[in-house]
Amino acid sequence: MNVGSYIFSQVVDYIPRYQFDKLVAKYHGNRHSRDLTCYNQLLHLLFGQVTGCGSLRDICLCLEAHKPILYHLGFRNTVTQPSLSRANENRDYRIYEGLGAYLIGIVRPLYSKTAIPEINVDNVLYALDSTTISTSIKLATWALGKYSKGGVKMHTLLDLRGSIPANIHITHGRWHDSNELDVIEPEPYAFYMMDKAYVDFDALFRFHLAGAYWVTRPKENMKYEILGYRELSDADRNAGVTGDFTIRLTTKSIALYPEPIRAVCVYDEEAGEEIVFITNNFDISAAEVACLYRHRWDIEVFFKWVKQNIVVKTLWGYSENAVRTHLWVAVIAYLIIARIKADYKSPYSITEVATLIRISALEKITLRELITKPRDSVNINQSVKELTLF
Repeated sequence: MNVGSYIFSQVVDYIPRYQFDKLVAKYHGNRHSRDLTCYNQLLHLLFGQVTGCGSLRDICLCLEAHKPILYHLGFRNTVTQPSLSRANENRDYRIYEGLGAYLIGIVRPLYSKTAIPEINVDNVLYALDSTTISTSIKLATWALGKYSKGGVKMHTLLDLRGSIPANIHITHGRWHDSNELDVIEPEPYAFYMMDKAYVDFDALFRFHLAGAYWVTRPKENMKYEILGYRELSDADRNAGVTGDFTIRLTTKSIALYPEPIRAVCVYDEEAGEEIVFITNNFDISAAEVACLYRHRWDIEVFFKWVKQNIVVKTLWGYSENAVRTHLWVAVIAYLIIARIKADYKSPYSITEVATLIRISALEKITLRELITKPRDSVNINQSVKELTLF
């Protein structure tokens, strides 16, 4: 005889219901609703994310097929695909954005002490980048992208200690990455790693004045003069560092950034070329500057994980409100899985936890039994590059 709760219902228990109901009341989410409340809408979309359904039709089909157990999964009832689609179009996306922001505040502290390989800096470390989700410009007329194509950008500020997003901003595809620096409020003593697309010296100087540190790569047309040279340590040379300079911008750029900048040159043996990094931090070693920028690629692993394991490849609607709702529910699913893994101290990778929950969503077994087992039985040396969440 089966006893206990279904896996999906245990996942649902991680939704902070009180905070969610406050957001629904704030944005009048349940106005004129009958069968499909905001909470029921969230459960439908979360079910689609957790189980990997590719469309709203798939979600409704699966739930209709399991109608006898809907109550035990947490649903009051299931609805049709048109009803769910209309809810995504009309229900204020800020309800789900607010829930995602609340979960970020809960989950990030769980990993604040997470060690990062080869990094001895105790400061908060962020990676800033964006990923573009292609869409039809005819269906999503608001989502203008490059070359007359449709595109939605998800700008992410990722806390490298745990690979948990600290901030997410969803825009159309033509929003330039450097504009994101104007949206972010710099945090004193934190490091921000970003690629050269974010080089806006006016914005970077604002970060500098706020006491934040940044590490990036210069654009090819950057004009500067060398003010001095710093002696390299043996550790720097062993890391491939070939030069550590103090520079100052020239021409019109000096008006935007009048302070000296540090330039670190590193020889990349794999690419067979010299790479230059620039930063406003003069305290850490040159090797650490290069290593910090190398960890900027952790955000690319995060984007890859999201696209492979969370359903965002095919949008569940094309209006701006529907797209924002879809992407924020995807983030909510990611944060809930991260919180579950932390709470149970699972030795599995985040990908494995998501997979186990996906294939066992309709089974009656405890989450603890599903995602935990003796540590020595888990293959630590996996060949697949995983996020260093734990």
